[in-house]
Amino acid sequence: MKKAVFIDRDGVINNDEGHYYIYKPEDFKINEGIIEGLTLLQEHGFHIIVVTNQGGVAKGEYTEEDVKRVHDHFLDLMTIAGINITAIYYCPHHNKISDCDCRKPKPGMILKALKEHQIDVEYSFLIGDSPRDIEAGERAGLKQCFKIKANHSIIPACKNIIEQ
Repeated sequence: MKKAVFIDRDGVINNDEGHYYIYKPEDFKINEGIIEGLTLLQEHGFHIIVVTNQGGVAKGEYTEEDVKRVHDHFLDLMTIAGINITAIYYCPHHNKISDCDCRKPKPGMILKALKEHQIDVEYSFLIGDSPRDIEAGERAGLKQCFKIKANHSIIPACKNIIEQ
């Protein structure tokens, strides 16, 4: 049985105050409690999978290479902290430009990750900061989804997850 916690990026993993889009590594600032929260989940056997809408790509605000640079920076920070991120899925589309099945609130990224990593949906959770995150997790059939306040610690949600 593989279990996972799906985590939104902007506003949950990193602070997005003052930025409409985060696409430069120097603007990527980890929120308080991320290292501790992800360590707790990892210690309890959860795979950590990031799912993030990156609609600025479709809008021409930044490129997929910019997204890759930010994610590589994030992964480097997690490696230093001893945290293994199983995967990062991102949707480069924007609903005002084209339709897709991966942009949250659609569950496409989560469903893809469940299949590719043989994750058991009944033992998996989501942490997000918006209604569309929660809707995507619910539509994917995850056990429970936790909505946190943007740019606040995920530790309470992580503790709730490991107690279940």
